[in-house]
Amino acid sequence: MRSTKGFSLIELLIVVAIILIIAAIAIPNLLQARLAANEASAVGSLHAIQSAEITYFNSYPTVGYAALIGQLGGVSPCTPTSTSACLIDNFLATATPGGVGKSGYYYLATGLITGGATYNTAFVEGAAPILVHSTGNRDFCQTNDGILRSQMGTVGDLPASVTATCLAYPVTQ
Repeated sequence: MRSTKGFSLIELLIVVAIILIIAAIAIPNLLQARLAANEASAVGSLHAIQSAEITYFNSYPTVGYAALIGQLGGVSPCTPTSTSACLIDNFLATATPGGVGKSGYYYLATGLITGGATYNTAFVEGAAPILVHSTGNRDFCQTNDGILRSQMGTVGDLPASVTATCLAYPVTQ
Protein backbone atom coordinates (compact mmCIF):
# COMPACT_ATOMS: atom_id res chain seq x y z
CA MET A 1 0.00 0.00 0.00
CA ARG A 2 0.99 3.53 -0.81
CA SER A 3 1.05 6.15 1.88
CA THR A 4 -0.80 9.34 0.95
CA LYS A 5 0.43 12.56 2.52
CA GLY A 6 -0.65 16.09 1.65
CA PHE A 7 -3.21 17.31 -0.86
CA SER A 8 -3.73 16.33 -4.45
CA LEU A 9 -3.38 18.87 -7.22
CA ILE A 10 -7.13 18.85 -7.84
CA GLU A 11 -7.86 19.65 -4.18
CA LEU A 12 -5.43 22.59 -4.26
CA LEU A 13 -6.98 23.92 -7.50
CA ILE A 14 -10.45 23.77 -5.98
CA VAL A 15 -9.30 25.74 -2.91
CA VAL A 16 -7.60 28.37 -5.08
CA ALA A 17 -10.74 28.68 -7.24
CA ILE A 18 -12.91 29.21 -4.16
CA ILE A 19 -10.54 31.90 -2.85
CA LEU A 20 -10.60 33.69 -6.21
CA ILE A 21 -14.41 33.64 -6.31
CA ILE A 22 -14.61 35.10 -2.80
CA ALA A 23 -12.06 37.79 -3.72
CA ALA A 24 -13.99 38.68 -6.89
CA ILE A 25 -17.07 39.29 -4.75
CA ALA A 26 -15.37 41.09 -1.85
CA ILE A 27 -12.91 43.46 -3.55
CA PRO A 28 -15.50 45.65 -5.38
CA ASN A 29 -17.46 45.99 -2.14
CA LEU A 30 -14.30 46.99 -0.31
CA LEU A 31 -13.50 49.66 -2.92
CA GLN A 32 -17.05 51.06 -2.71
CA ALA A 33 -16.76 51.20 1.08
CA ARG A 34 -13.51 53.15 0.76
CA LEU A 35 -15.15 55.65 -1.64
CA ALA A 36 -18.05 56.11 0.78
CA ALA A 37 -15.63 56.62 3.68
CA ASN A 38 -13.64 59.23 1.73
CA GLU A 39 -16.85 61.10 0.86
CA ALA A 40 -18.00 61.03 4.49
CA SER A 41 -14.59 62.36 5.53
CA ALA A 42 -14.89 65.17 2.98
CA VAL A 43 -18.30 66.20 4.34
CA GLY A 44 -16.94 66.11 7.90
CA SER A 45 -13.93 68.18 6.89
CA LEU A 46 -16.18 70.80 5.25
CA HIS A 47 -18.19 71.05 8.47
CA ALA A 48 -14.94 71.52 10.41
CA ILE A 49 -13.84 74.24 7.98
CA GLN A 50 -17.23 75.96 8.27
CA SER A 51 -16.99 76.00 12.07
CA ALA A 52 -13.43 77.33 11.82
CA GLU A 53 -14.56 80.09 9.42
CA ILE A 54 -17.27 81.23 11.87
CA THR A 55 -14.81 81.21 14.76
CA TYR A 56 -12.25 83.08 12.63
CA PHE A 57 -14.89 85.70 11.69
CA ASN A 58 -15.68 86.28 15.38
CA SER A 59 -12.01 86.29 16.43
CA TYR A 60 -10.80 88.68 13.72
CA PRO A 61 -13.75 90.99 12.92
CA THR A 62 -11.59 93.46 10.98
CA VAL A 63 -10.56 90.66 8.60
CA GLY A 64 -13.90 88.81 8.41
CA TYR A 65 -13.72 85.27 7.07
CA ALA A 66 -10.29 83.81 6.27
CA ALA A 67 -9.08 84.72 2.78
CA LEU A 68 -7.51 81.27 2.27
CA ILE A 69 -7.86 77.86 3.91
CA GLY A 70 -4.23 78.01 5.07
CA GLN A 71 -5.07 80.86 7.44
CA LEU A 72 -7.35 78.52 9.40
CA GLY A 73 -4.49 76.10 10.23
CA GLY A 74 -1.01 76.52 11.55
CA VAL A 75 2.16 74.57 12.16
CA SER A 76 2.44 72.99 15.61
CA PRO A 77 3.14 74.44 18.12
CA CYS A 78 0.65 76.98 16.89
CA THR A 79 0.14 80.49 18.21
CA PRO A 80 -3.16 81.95 16.91
CA THR A 81 -2.90 84.96 14.61
CA SER A 82 -4.96 86.13 11.66
CA THR A 83 -2.51 84.38 9.29
CA SER A 84 -2.45 81.06 11.18
CA ALA A 85 -5.49 80.82 13.43
CA CYS A 86 -4.87 77.22 14.65
CA LEU A 87 -8.58 76.37 14.19
CA ILE A 88 -8.19 73.28 12.01
CA ASP A 89 -5.49 70.66 11.73
CA ASN A 90 -2.66 71.87 9.50
CA PHE A 91 -2.94 68.62 7.49
CA LEU A 92 -6.43 69.74 6.39
CA ALA A 93 -5.33 73.36 5.93
CA THR A 94 -2.64 72.24 3.46
CA ALA A 95 -4.73 69.59 1.63
CA THR A 96 -5.05 71.87 -1.39
CA PRO A 97 -4.68 71.05 -5.11
CA GLY A 98 -1.09 70.22 -5.90
CA GLY A 99 -0.50 68.84 -2.41
CA VAL A 100 -1.13 65.41 -0.95
CA GLY A 101 -4.81 65.91 -0.09
CA LYS A 102 -6.68 64.38 2.82
CA SER A 103 -8.62 61.11 2.62
CA GLY A 104 -8.63 61.23 -1.17
CA TYR A 105 -9.88 64.83 -1.47
CA TYR A 106 -8.47 68.30 -2.11
CA TYR A 107 -9.96 71.29 -0.26
CA LEU A 108 -10.23 75.05 -0.80
CA ALA A 109 -11.82 77.78 1.31
CA THR A 110 -11.93 81.34 0.05
CA GLY A 111 -13.08 84.50 1.84
CA LEU A 112 -15.03 86.97 -0.32
CA ILE A 113 -15.66 90.70 -0.03
CA THR A 114 -19.28 91.48 -0.94
CA GLY A 115 -21.45 94.57 -1.10
CA GLY A 116 -18.69 97.19 -0.90
CA ALA A 117 -17.44 95.94 2.47
CA THR A 118 -13.81 96.32 3.50
CA TYR A 119 -13.48 92.81 4.94
CA ASN A 120 -14.46 89.27 3.91
CA THR A 121 -18.22 89.02 4.47
CA ALA A 122 -18.74 85.63 2.82
CA PHE A 123 -16.86 82.42 2.09
CA VAL A 124 -16.96 79.43 -0.22
CA GLU A 125 -15.44 76.08 0.70
CA GLY A 126 -15.14 73.09 -1.59
CA ALA A 127 -13.84 69.55 -1.76
CA ALA A 128 -13.04 67.58 -4.93
CA PRO A 129 -11.72 64.01 -5.23
CA ILE A 130 -8.07 63.65 -6.15
CA LEU A 131 -8.95 60.84 -8.58
CA VAL A 132 -12.60 60.67 -9.62
CA HIS A 133 -14.08 57.15 -9.27
CA SER A 134 -10.97 56.06 -7.39
CA THR A 135 -10.78 58.24 -4.26
CA GLY A 136 -14.29 59.71 -4.48
CA ASN A 137 -17.25 60.19 -6.80
CA ARG A 138 -18.71 63.57 -5.77
CA ASP A 139 -17.58 67.18 -5.47
CA PHE A 140 -18.87 69.02 -2.39
CA CYS A 141 -19.17 72.71 -1.57
CA GLN A 142 -20.70 75.03 0.97
CA THR A 143 -21.06 78.78 1.35
CA ASN A 144 -21.66 80.82 4.47
CA ASP A 145 -25.38 79.94 4.10
CA GLY A 146 -24.46 76.56 5.65
CA ILE A 147 -26.14 74.41 2.97
CA LEU A 148 -24.08 71.45 1.76
CA ARG A 149 -24.20 70.95 -2.01
CA SER A 150 -22.74 68.19 -4.19
CA GLN A 151 -22.48 67.03 -7.77
CA MET A 152 -20.93 64.06 -9.52
CA GLY A 153 -17.25 64.71 -10.08
CA THR A 154 -15.50 64.77 -13.41
CA VAL A 155 -11.82 64.25 -14.17
CA GLY A 156 -9.78 67.38 -13.47
CA ASP A 157 -12.28 68.99 -11.09
CA LEU A 158 -10.96 71.48 -8.56
CA PRO A 159 -12.77 72.37 -5.34
CA ALA A 160 -15.35 75.13 -5.80
CA SER A 161 -13.98 78.52 -4.78
CA VAL A 162 -16.56 80.85 -6.35
CA THR A 163 -20.07 81.44 -4.97
CA ALA A 164 -21.82 81.07 -8.34
CA THR A 165 -20.09 77.73 -8.99
CA CYS A 166 -21.10 76.38 -5.59
CA LEU A 167 -24.68 77.60 -5.84
CA ALA A 168 -25.01 75.74 -9.15
CA TYR A 169 -24.43 72.40 -7.36
CA PRO A 170 -27.62 70.59 -6.30
CA VAL A 171 -28.41 70.60 -2.58
CA THR A 172 -27.23 67.37 -0.93
CA GLN A 173 -30.06 65.24 0.41
